[in-house]
Amino acid sequence: MAKAQEILGLLEARRNVLLAGPPGTGKSLLLSEVARLFESRGHSSTPTYDPDADVPIPAKPTTSLPGDIGTATHRKVFRCVLHQSSKHRDFLTGMMPDVRGGQPPGSFRITQGILYRASEFARQDDHAALIIIDEINRGPTVQVFGGAIVAMEADKRLGADGKPTPRTQFFDLIDPADGELIEYAFPSRLYILAAMNQADVSVEPLDVAFLRRWTPYNLEPDTSILRNYFGISATPVTALPATPTTAEDVCEAAIQAFDAVNARIALGRGAEFRIGHGVFMAGSTPPANLADTQEYFATAWRTLKNHIDEAFFGDVRGTAIILNADRGIAENPYRLEETSFGDAPRAIISGPATIEAAQIYDLFLALARKAV
Repeated sequence: MAKAQEILGLLEARRNVLLAGPPGTGKSLLLSEVARLFESRGHSSTPTYDPDADVPIPAKPTTSLPGDIGTATHRKVFRCVLHQSSKHRDFLTGMMPDVRGGQPPGSFRITQGILYRASEFARQDDHAALIIIDEINRGPTVQVFGGAIVAMEADKRLGADGKPTPRTQFFDLIDPADGELIEYAFPSRLYILAAMNQADVSVEPLDVAFLRRWTPYNLEPDTSILRNYFGISATPVTALPATPTTAEDVCEAAIQAFDAVNARIALGRGAEFRIGHGVFMAGSTPPANLADTQEYFATAWRTLKNHIDEAFFGDVRGTAIILNADRGIAENPYRLEETSFGDAPRAIISGPATIEAAQIYDLFLALARKAV
C-alpha cells in the first residue's frame, strides 16, 4: 500500500512514471494496487471528523489521493500490454481496414487507440484517466508513441482548465471524427504508468530520449519480504544444520541461497539480471511441514535455474560460478567438468536435469556457501 501511494504521488507530480526492476519483484502486483486505489478514489468509508475544520464533518468522505487525482470525481483506468506487433494506430489513431459486418469491401476506418481514449476521457471536466502500460520495452515504443513523445511531459500538457499554456506541446494526429490531420495536446489529468523488465535480453533497450520523459521507480529483490512470508526470523541464522528437521530450516537455507545467487549474478552479469523474491512466493500461503516445504522449493528452483541459464546463456563458467559448481562442494549436485572436443578444451556442468525434493536442502547449502 505504501509503495502504491508513493507512485500515485509521483504520478501527480510528474504525470509519467516508469516502474522497473528484475522479474519477480512485484511489478504486476504493484500496478494492480495503484489501479485499485485510483479507481476507488482512495476514499475512507465514512466522513472524517475534524474539529478544527470550517465544517467539522464534511459532506463527502475524505480522500487519501494526492492533488488533481484526489479532486477529480470521475476516474477510469485503461490497461494495455505492448508487444512487437503494436502500432501507432493501436495506441493513438490511424487508418486500418474496416472488416466489421455491413461494411463494403475495401472500406477503411480511423482507429481510436487506448492512449487516445484515455486522453479523451481525461479531457472532460472533473475527469482523470490512468493508463497502465505493461511490458513497455517489448514493443517498438518510439514508433508506437510517435509525435506524442514530445507532448507527454507534465509541463507540455494543457493547463488544468483544459486550455493551452505557453509551454503546451502539440503533435499531429488523425481526427477519428473526420479523418483530418489536427494538432493535439494531452490533458493535465492524464496519468501514464508503465512497467518494464530491464533484464529482458530478447528486446532492445528503450530510446534514451524516450526514457527522459519518465520518472523512474525501481523495485529490488527483498529477502525481508520472504522472511515475513515464510514466518521466520528477520535475522539470518549463522549456522544451518547439515540435515533439516523443520520447515524453517529449509526456508532459511532457501533465502540465504537466494541472497548468495543474486549477489553473484549482480557481479557477473549486472544487478538488473537478478531475480525477485516472487520466485519463492508461488502461493497465497507457504507450506507448513518439512516434506511439503522441500517439494515447494524443488519446484521453485526450476524457475530460478531457468533464469540463471538465460542470464548466462553460452557462458558455462559463469553459470558454474553462480551455482558454486566450480568449487568441489560435496553437497552440491552440480559439478563443473573439464573435457575436450577434438583438440579444443571444453567445460560442461554435470548434474541432474531435475532437482528432487530430497536434494533441495543440500543444494541450498552449497549455493549459500561463500568463498573462503
